[in-house]
Amino acid sequence: MVCFGDYLKDYLEARDISQSEFATRMGVTQKHMNEILNGKTGITIEMAGNIERLTGISSSFIIAIENRKKIEENLLQKYGTKEELSKKIKEEYCVNELKKKEWLKFKDETNIIQTCIDLLDFMRIKDFNVIPELENKTLLKKTGEDFAKLTLWIAHCDRITENQEVNEYTSSNFNKLIEEIKEYAYMADNYDPAEIQKILNKYGIYFCEEKALAGTKVRGCFKLRGKKPTIYTTKNYQAKDSFFFELFHELGHCKSDYNEAQKKVIFEGSDEQENRADNFALETMIPKSVWKKIEEDYSEENILNISKQYRIPISFIVGRLANLNMISYRSKLYNENKLK
Repeated sequence: MVCFGDYLKDYLEARDISQSEFATRMGVTQKHMNEILNGKTGITIEMAGNIERLTGISSSFIIAIENRKKIEENLLQKYGTKEELSKKIKEEYCVNELKKKEWLKFKDETNIIQTCIDLLDFMRIKDFNVIPELENKTLLKKTGEDFAKLTLWIAHCDRITENQEVNEYTSSNFNKLIEEIKEYAYMADNYDPAEIQKILNKYGIYFCEEKALAGTKVRGCFKLRGKKPTIYTTKNYQAKDSFFFELFHELGHCKSDYNEAQKKVIFEGSDEQENRADNFALETMIPKSVWKKIEEDYSEENILNISKQYRIPISFIVGRLANLNMISYRSKLYNENKLK
C-alpha cells in the first residue's frame, strides 16, 4: 500500500537530508516524522502545506496520495482481499458495461484500487458507503431495482447536462411550457431529444434522454439541481406516445412535487404522487372531453379528424387505443401512425 511517506523518503535520500533534520525543520518530533514516513499516521492539510513550502512537493499531490491510501484501507477492510474487491466492484458497478458504453474511461484497468477511485470520481462521492445514504434520499418503490446502477446512470446524465445553458425556472411559465411541447409534438414526426432539450432549457429545466444500464426498469426521474428542475428519461420507448407520456409524467412531478424534490430524487413516489403524475400526463396528451369523443367513434376517419381539430398527435390516440386493447398493436392503424 503506497503512502506519501514512501515519496518523502525518496526525496530526503536523494538530497542527503536526515529524517532527524527534516523533523526539526518541520517542527515535529522524530517519532512523529518516523510515523509519517512509514504511513502510520495521517497528514493534515496544514502539514501538507508545510511540506510543500520545505520541499516544493505540491500539497494537492500529498493530499491525493493520502486520500488514495485511506480509500484503499477502507476498501480492503470491507472486502478483505484485492481479488474479492475486484470481483465485487466489477460486478456491482458494471465496469465492463461502463467501458462498452464509453461512459467512463478507466485509467488503469489492472489496478482495482484505481478502478474504484475512477468510479468514485465518476459518481462524485467520497466512498461506496455513501450509496445507501443516497438511496435514503430517493423515492423508489420498484422491487429488485439495483440502486448502484441508478446512481451510475444519474451520474452520467449529470455530466451530459452540466454544460447546458438553462434559463431561470419560473413556475408561472409552466403552462406556456406545456403548450409549446404539445405543439412541437403535434408538428414533429416522432421526436428529437435535442429539440425537447432546447424547449425545456428555455423554460429553466435540465433534460437528457439516455439509455439506462442493463437490468434497470425505471423510465425516468425528476430532481432539482439547485432550484432548477431536472428531468432524465431512458430510451426504452418503442413509440412516440410512450416518450411523451414519460416526459409529461415527469413534468407532472415538476408541477406537484417540486418541494418534495428539494429533499429527494423522485424515481417513483407514493401511489398518490404517481397517480397524480400519470393523470396529468394523460390529460395533457388527450383531454378527457376529447377522449370521450374518440371512445364513441374510433374509426380511422374520426380519429384523423380529431387529431387535426385538436392538434393532438395521431400517435397519442392510437397509442392509447392500443394500450386499452381497443385496437391491436399489430393493426395497420397503429403501426402506420405510432411515430406520427
